[in-house]
Amino acid sequence: MSLASSSLNDILAAARREKASDVHLSAQNPLIFRVNGQLKIMDPQPLSAEQVRTMISKDLPPELIQRFDAAGDAEYVHVIEGQGRFRMTLMKQQQGWELTVRLIPAQIPNLEAIGMPASCVNLTKWAQGMVLITGAAGCGKTTSLAALVEIINQTRREHIITIEAPIEIVYTPQKCQITQREVGHHTQSQNKALRAALREDPDILVISELRDLPTIQLAITAAETGHLVFGTMNTVNAAQTISRLIDSFPSDEQSIMRNMMSESLRGVICQQLVPRKDGNGMAAAFEILIVNNSVANLIREGKIAQINNAMTTGRAAGMQLMDSALQSLAASGIISSQDALERASNPATMMQMANM
Repeated sequence: MSLASSSLNDILAAARREKASDVHLSAQNPLIFRVNGQLKIMDPQPLSAEQVRTMISKDLPPELIQRFDAAGDAEYVHVIEGQGRFRMTLMKQQQGWELTVRLIPAQIPNLEAIGMPASCVNLTKWAQGMVLITGAAGCGKTTSLAALVEIINQTRREHIITIEAPIEIVYTPQKCQITQREVGHHTQSQNKALRAALREDPDILVISELRDLPTIQLAITAAETGHLVFGTMNTVNAAQTISRLIDSFPSDEQSIMRNMMSESLRGVICQQLVPRKDGNGMAAAFEILIVNNSVANLIREGKIAQINNAMTTGRAAGMQLMDSALQSLAASGIISSQDALERASNPATMMQMANM
């Protein structure tokens, strides 16, 4: 029997064995896995609209299918005993139903396994402030965020509240009390959950994504009022992240927000996933901004364009530009020089520095 004729649960189990990151089930298209960053056709025979509909309907909860059929899209975390958790994104499109599945890591990896610089551990030690993990969709932000939260879980006695859409990684409390809330299931909206969390004696707040101005405002307020806030954004570097935060406010409020950000922001971790040269998975490249007095002054004065220079001179403090991270991975033979150049923000400079 071909894989495309299997049940959805069997397909997801096969994806786990293949070390895929994503699965695509789409009407009038073949079954596709994403492996090592590349789409891989698992069965050349296109799936009919009825096949996809039947496959999805059989293994997902009826109430989810009803909600999806009415709304046209839905998100859900599917659990298979012995295989772990899978984030399901359902949508309707011209040819029929479509399902995209992200495989959630079975265990929370440590920083060494991810490849995150050791300087990031210090970002988990603050009593208050804001730490952001950023990057394009699908670059592993959720896993990196979980790794940092797990350090706190194992080393501090605090109350952690997470606000997620949906809950992907489930934490096992160690030294911390952990409250996990899912938008749409445990609360009506991210903003309502965040407002409520401030009254629930939290020490650490974890926000799956800073999507809009009200959420950003509440997150910064929380960071300023004695909480340590972790969140993610879909931005490609540290300077852009800070600009995006400030520019999201009306122009007459931006000066105030620059001051608030200069005092509350602790660090920004930006990441990319790059195929390993040996074909065995993906390697993470990290840009690290640690907000010291120099960086805080640049934010306060609106000199965001100079932050990259501050990161270059702040290597001793654990800072690192993305291009430096890519160059280091290429020099170590972990990724190819071509992949490094294709992902660099300044390929010409990288070529000169590395004699590529």
